[in-house]
Amino acid sequence: MTTIGIIGAGHIGTALATTLLDAGHDVVLSNSRGPETLAGVVAELAARDTARGSIRAATAEEAAAAGDLAVVTIPLKAYLDVPVAPLAGKVVIDTNNYYPQRDGAIAELDERRTTSAELLQRHLPESVVVKAFNHIQAAQIVDRRSPAGTASRRALAVAGDDDAAKARVAGLIDEIGFDVVDLGPLADSWRIEPGTPGYGAEDDAGQLRAHLAAARRGDAA
Repeated sequence: MTTIGIIGAGHIGTALATTLLDAGHDVVLSNSRGPETLAGVVAELAARDTARGSIRAATAEEAAAAGDLAVVTIPLKAYLDVPVAPLAGKVVIDTNNYYPQRDGAIAELDERRTTSAELLQRHLPESVVVKAFNHIQAAQIVDRRSPAGTASRRALAVAGDDDAAKARVAGLIDEIGFDVVDLGPLADSWRIEPGTPGYGAEDDAGQLRAHLAAARRGDAA
């Protein structure tokens, strides 16, 4: 059993909490407004018949400190607010996408000098960032789960600069119901950003690999 600290309790964060609880993991959920605002969400998730793990609300710093592994799922514009010290030495899953209309213009991304995942990695120099869950709708994280070996099982891409960290995240993704395709380092994570062929596509592993290979840097928003 693993404790997962989730920083961000929006649609993706709540969907991941649901699937992780069902898989028997303990979840510490946080948002920017304080743990007291999550009482209803936590009570609802804890009461689900399929939940085998435990869940509690906390501050972002507490969630980061408590997690054996962490998830950052907040608007990209707020990435500098992610607590640094409590995430040192930990694997951090980055679900974020860059939406200029929401996040404001970020020159490094607009000029394609880096990726959103690399920005988070730079902010968390003592953590290991793995990009995942950024190209699937939140509801589908819950609804499209299936056991390993299922024909045409939905696949999700991961990117990261540390093979052991990617393998750890891949194992977690498989456990909650999805196949995994390794697309390479964080520098290549643009291949599954908004505007690319694989973004939002309900692909199995073979289809996802083809979409990743077909992506062009100019496709990414």
